[in-house]
Amino acid sequence: MEAGGQMIFGLILGVFALILLVLKTKIHPFVALLIAASITGLVGGMPAPDVVTAITEGFGSTLSTIGIVIGLGVMMGRILEVSGAAERMAYTLVKMLGKKKEDWAMAVAGYIVSIPIFVDSAFVILAPLVKALSRNTGKSVITLGVALAIGLSATHHAVPPTPGPLGVAGIFGVDIGIMILWGLIFGIPIIIVGVFYARWLGKKIHQLPTEDGLGFYRPEKIESLNDFYQLQEEKDLPSLFRSTAPIFIPILLIFINTSVSATGIEGGIFDYLIFIGNPVIAVAIGLIIAIYGLFGKASQTETIDRMEEGIKSAGIILLVTGAGGALGEVLRQGGGGDYIAEAIAGTGLPLVLLPFFIATVVRLIQGSGTVSMITAASISAPIIAGADINLALAAQAATLGALIFSYFNDSLFWVVNRMLGITNVKEQLLVWSIPTTLVWFTSLLMLLVANAFFG
Repeated sequence: MEAGGQMIFGLILGVFALILLVLKTKIHPFVALLIAASITGLVGGMPAPDVVTAITEGFGSTLSTIGIVIGLGVMMGRILEVSGAAERMAYTLVKMLGKKKEDWAMAVAGYIVSIPIFVDSAFVILAPLVKALSRNTGKSVITLGVALAIGLSATHHAVPPTPGPLGVAGIFGVDIGIMILWGLIFGIPIIIVGVFYARWLGKKIHQLPTEDGLGFYRPEKIESLNDFYQLQEEKDLPSLFRSTAPIFIPILLIFINTSVSATGIEGGIFDYLIFIGNPVIAVAIGLIIAIYGLFGKASQTETIDRMEEGIKSAGIILLVTGAGGALGEVLRQGGGGDYIAEAIAGTGLPLVLLPFFIATVVRLIQGSGTVSMITAASISAPIIAGADINLALAAQAATLGALIFSYFNDSLFWVVNRMLGITNVKEQLLVWSIPTTLVWFTSLLMLLVANAFFG
């Protein structure tokens, strides 16, 4: 068997082992990825010592680019979560957009809030707002809840510093500012499709929360939306500026870095702009703003404890991301990537779709969006590295392909359905599996259009 074919055979066995280990054993996805990388390299014909070297180099080089940012991002997200900043953003958007547009307000709130906060946590935080709005407007809780969940998922999948897309950007070597920009652009059609589907579904499943139905109810009796808004103003929530500054200031700094770097201008003030706009420094600045803007009155111990809660949630993401980089490095050093790229090029299939469909398959099999993104990026990055392709679009393809048909093996499937009080299996699929598939297809169309113009 020639070298390229042998490496492909090793990759097939490695991916099969990965899926089998995740689905059928107690082995964690981090360890499963390392085993898959080892099988891929050894069966693919690499000398055993070289396989170990590739794994350690791939792990280290991947985390060296994005590991610090992930750690800073989850600390900032935890502060935004517990300080009430996420609630403030959502309430303000609902009030700004007004009556009969609550579904749009929830989608946009999700679009913003999920940039720094994990999607499951964000949905739980904002679920009481969904129920209160439903109870006081008569609008189905399904409409509002699905609109919120789609908005959350859009940026959770596509926009750093959410760990999944951040890890993908690191594996592909894509500028973080460019990744953020494309993610924000792709997110807009996703929430539009999500809101229109949510409106249709709300008419089909017109469900209102009751005092004894789902939990997370506020004890106050609210008679109208105006009363509801007044109640939120009386809560001890941070101001809108303090709530949004930790998100938007780092994004602005990263965009400045990207713009200045693109011009090629160096020296003087431009070096400092590039410095403060580096994702590590920009997100660190955002974290400091969150600490003193949102937790200024909290004690040092409480503030550090909250940040460490965020770090605990980041540990496994760092390990999985690094292990994904290890798998990619084995493919890179083994030479299988070039062989596969040539084979795909001969089929006429756009290379940008390779990470999209790999992420799709992995997501359907094992359920985790983050693992699907990282696996797709790890496998496809070395394959398309030398091709004439827009790597930012390829990175987005890996993140968006993981949107497909969320169902029983996805934790968010259960969070959304349980929070909205849906227990019938058919209705559960309508509430979350179908809309995620619709936005997956929307993402596929957007990728093809974007690749036609910017590929």
